[in-house]
Formats: sequence, C-alpha cells, structure tokens
Amino acid sequence: MKAQDIMSKSPACVTPDTTLVEAARLMKDENVGVVPVVESEGSKRLVGVLTDRDIAIRAVAEGRDGQTTSVGHVMTTDVRTSKPTDSVNDVMELMGREQVRRVPVVDERGTLVGIVAQADIVLEAKDDKRAEKTVEKISQPSSRHAQ
Repeated sequence: MKAQDIMSKSPACVTPDTTLVEAARLMKDENVGVVPVVESEGSKRLVGVLTDRDIAIRAVAEGRDGQTTSVGHVMTTDVRTSKPTDSVNDVMELMGREQVRRVPVVDERGTLVGIVAQADIVLEAKDDKRAEKTVEKISQPSSRHAQ
C-alpha cells in the first residue's frame, strides 16, 4: 500500500500571508490541528505547516496579535514530507523517527497533493503491531520537542 492510497487528498491549506485568526478558524472548521502552508493562493508548492502548537507557543505565549500576525511569522518550515508512491511502511517509519502525527505528501515538484495522518495509518494498517509501534514512537517524550 502507498501513501496515495490512504492520504487525505487536497487538504485545506493557508499561505504565509494568512492571519493566525483566519488559520485558527480554518483549523476549527476542518477539525484539524495542522494545516499545510503553500507558497501562494495560485500555487500549491509546500513551504511549511502551521500547527495548533505553533499558534499557542510562538504566537499566543509571546503576546502576538492573531489579527495582525501572519502564518509566515510562526509556521514550521523544516517539514518532512512523503511522495505519493512512498510505501505506508516508509511513512510510518518517518512518523516514528520524526515524532510527527501528520506528514504532507508532495509530488516531484514539491506541490502539495495530500496529507497522511496518524489516524489514516491506524485505520488502514494491515500490520496492527507495526501501527501500534509507530504510535508509541510518535508519542514518546523527546528532548527535541521539550522547550
């Protein structure tokens, strides 16, 4: 099974110029904790992701105004991605290694085509033990994420 078989296609996304309030409303409406950030309205080239944690830690905790602060000021830019043809096992390995619950899927040009979430892995996993191990790795405390 490949990433393209389980990914959510054409996920809602924002641009670096989107305000944090707009992005947070989109997260609420879509019931998601992360939105991909694309270069511009006319481009789906992935430039980062915005997580609810980015908003809480890099904006709210620092007293930034959500009406005037743009996504580009607080988004995560060092994003690990998968290709549509990557195996689900490779995606699980990446999630476990990087301790992330969602992985954007991009084509050879870096264009966003989908996103794989931890829930997609668990729902579609043929190897329940491997899926369980992936979830455990993602959930382990890491000095990388402790601030």
